[in-house]
Amino acid sequence: VQLQASGGGLVQAGGSLRLSCAASGLIFSTYNMVWFRQTPGKEREFVHSISGSGGRTAVADSVKGRFTISRDNAKSTVYLQMNSLKPEDTAVYYCAANSYWPRIRDSNDMDYWGKGTQVTVSS
Repeated sequence: VQLQASGGGLVQAGGSLRLSCAASGLIFSTYNMVWFRQTPGKEREFVHSISGSGGRTAVADSVKGRFTISRDNAKSTVYLQMNSLKPEDTAVYYCAANSYWPRIRDSNDMDYWGKGTQVTVSS
C-alpha cells in the first residue's frame, strides 16, 4: 500500500493550497481517508476525514469553515482544500487510511500512512 501526498508549499497568510493524496495497493473506496498534521515537538493532530463513500466527514474545530476534504474514488485520491490559511496551519500534513470510523480522529488507529507534505504559511 502506498499513500503519496503532494501539493504542499509556501503560501502567505490568507492564501490557499490544495493537497492531494494518491493511494495504490488498496481498495480505496472501502477506506475512510484522513488528514493529520504535525509540528515539531507536538503530537500528530487530526484535521479532516471522509468516509469511503464520501457521504460522511469529520473536521477539527481549528480548521472548520476553512478546509474542505473530498475524494475521487475513480482516481483513488483524496484532497484537502485549504483556504484562509493562517501561520498556525504551518505543519507537515499526512494522509492516512482508516477502516473504523469511530476511531477516525485517533492517529493510533490508522491502517496506513503516507509520507507528509510540508505546508508553510508566512505572516
